[in-house]
Amino acid sequence: MSLLRDVGVMLGRAPEKPKQKSDMAEILHARKRGKGGVNIARLIEEMAQAKSVHTWRNRRWAVLIGVNLLFTLSFFLDIQILEGSLTASRFLGFHMADIYSSLLVMLAEKHVAVNLVIGTVTVFLLWGLIGGRAFCSWVCPYHLVAEFAEMLHVWLAEKGIVQDHAIHRGVRVVFFVLFALLAFVTGHALFLTVNPIGVLSRALVYGPSLALLWVLLLLVFEVVYSRRAWCRYVCPIGLTYGVLGAAAPVRIRYHLEACAHEGECRKVCEVPHVLDLTIKNRADAAHMDVGPDCTRCGMCVDICPTHSLTFNVKGLDRIL
Repeated sequence: MSLLRDVGVMLGRAPEKPKQKSDMAEILHARKRGKGGVNIARLIEEMAQAKSVHTWRNRRWAVLIGVNLLFTLSFFLDIQILEGSLTASRFLGFHMADIYSSLLVMLAEKHVAVNLVIGTVTVFLLWGLIGGRAFCSWVCPYHLVAEFAEMLHVWLAEKGIVQDHAIHRGVRVVFFVLFALLAFVTGHALFLTVNPIGVLSRALVYGPSLALLWVLLLLVFEVVYSRRAWCRYVCPIGLTYGVLGAAAPVRIRYHLEACAHEGECRKVCEVPHVLDLTIKNRADAAHMDVGPDCTRCGMCVDICPTHSLTFNVKGLDRIL
């Protein structure tokens, strides 16, 4: 039931307060209420004086830049290690194809292409193990530039120049269905034209094009109006990978006893609804896995002052 609930939240349903909690969770919540919890004001003051830690962010940026640079170098040096782009590629002879993009192509052509099927199976197995939306934060080039746009948005918001306008997350499901219907009816995969991931990936490999103006416009929209709008409210690729990695063994785990409920993790999270369980009295178990919409970016792990959020591999006692 927990998995179904998490998938429902990913598809746009609002997180709900748990109707039942484990005995240990009840004990921990009661203990925190009894002793008044951690001195939040003092904790935040200590955090402000402490140096920022970006361990996981730095690792992630290195992997993301490295993967996309490998596409570029393989093409220009003709070494054929990683050919193509993130939409469809071949790594050391293994076909890889984005699942949603492949679906649209086959709907548009009304034909099942064997090479695309092989490529999607490879991707399915890979991201099904790692955790689907890890693709977003560890590989997607748009995620990286959107992070810098987000930093600018936050800076402008702190000065009162802009405000973040939230959009219902269920809109992402509408876009998922709409692009698929358009492909089937028109015979053209329109999404591949407007998808900033593909635009940036092709620009890195084959050189810039006018399509980059669309990506720039999208980033401006995110800076001045809605923070991380594409990733949070539109991208059907992110939704696809979220469903794919719903039961993945690699995840971020929440430890209730250590949590001070100060909310710093939700401030930096790209999809803060997945960290609703960190709100006081929300967790229904002493240890919980963050939902499938989590991108495994590690920002919450880096910023958590009490280390109540950790990377974990299901079935192993050791954490990453």
